[in-house]
Amino acid sequence: MAKVIIFGLQDFAQLAYFYLRHDSPHEVVAFSVNEQYMPESREFEGLPVVPFEGIENLYPPAEFSFFAPMSHRRMNKLREAVYLQIKEKGYELISYVSSKASVFPGAKIGDNCFILEDNTIQPFTEIGNDVMLWSGNHIGHHSVIKDHVLFTSHVVLSGHCVVEPYSFFGVNAAIRNGLHIAEGSFIAMSASVVKDTEAWGVYKGIPAKKGDVPSYEIEY
Repeated sequence: MAKVIIFGLQDFAQLAYFYLRHDSPHEVVAFSVNEQYMPESREFEGLPVVPFEGIENLYPPAEFSFFAPMSHRRMNKLREAVYLQIKEKGYELISYVSSKASVFPGAKIGDNCFILEDNTIQPFTEIGNDVMLWSGNHIGHHSVIKDHVLFTSHVVLSGHCVVEPYSFFGVNAAIRNGLHIAEGSFIAMSASVVKDTEAWGVYKGIPAKKGDVPSYEIEY
């Protein structure tokens, strides 16, 4: 069991608090955001909100852990930046894996992962750090998901795939077995990917085709 500080005050933080309270051994003791985003009440969900600047003076890294379940904005790079800042302060980051997810022996999962209910993670998969799997995804055997990736819901990643950092998968996307999903790939809702992708490409349709605008220029 860890005493946990959650970074953020928006929907993902509220959901993380709910899941950790109801489905984990951890105790959430506070929330944290940068000073400029501090609420007037300095409370959220009945717990203190503490400025991230200097938080180690009140909640030392030797006694507390962090969880930073932030959104996919800027192709997961905003979440990565916070993740690295927390690491620089010396904190460990927990992962949450739902008790209602199917995770088979042999799967490896990194830190600051947020894995919700009804995910199926087959044997011999590897999931890196700071990966978010919303509900109902299928992660096929012998696949590798690297750091700072987000799956929405009901995505099928077939076996023996490699997903590079900063990738995003929309609802109901399907990835054929054995593919390489390049860094920063944006796989749109219901896209069916049958070929390797190119870095920072946006893929839509059945079969999926690459668009003209790179993923780092998309506003969403």
